[in-house]
Amino acid sequence: MFYIVLLILLGVLFLVAELLVITGSVIGASLALVCYGSAIYLAFAQYGTLVGVIVIAVILLLSLISTVVSLRAKTWRKLSLQQEIESASMPLPEQKLKAGDCGVALSRLAPAGKVEIDGTIYEARSMDVFIDQRSEVEVVGFENFTVLVKKIN
Repeated sequence: MFYIVLLILLGVLFLVAELLVITGSVIGASLALVCYGSAIYLAFAQYGTLVGVIVIAVILLLSLISTVVSLRAKTWRKLSLQQEIESASMPLPEQKLKAGDCGVALSRLAPAGKVEIDGTIYEARSMDVFIDQRSEVEVVGFENFTVLVKKIN
C-alpha cells in the first residue's frame, strides 16, 4: 500500500509542477499519468476491484483539488514578480526634444536612419521623402524611441 500512496503523491506533485513550473511541456503531465496508471495497476493487481476503484476516486479527487489550488490567483501572486519596472534603457527622445528642434542627418534616412540633434544621436524616421546624409532636419513628432523628422528646405 505504501507504493500506491507514494505513486499517487508523486503524480500530484508532477501535476502541480506541470501547472506552475514547466507549463506547456507535457513532461509533468506525462509523469503524473505514469504515476497514476502505476498506482491504479498496483491497486487492482494486489488488492482487488474495490481498492482499485477507491484509488481511482482518490486520484481524481486529489487531481481536481491540486489543480484548483494551483490555479487560484493567490497562488500565482506568490510566484510572480511584485515590482514594476519603470525605467528604460535610454530616456525617451520626447523628454529631451520637442517638435520644431533642428538637427542634421548622420546617415541617409530611407526612411530610417540616425540624426544628431543638440549633440545627441537619435534613431529617426523620415515622414515623407528620403533624406540624404548631412541634410538639415526638423523634429515633427515621436514614435516610441524613434524621432519623426522632415527635411528642411
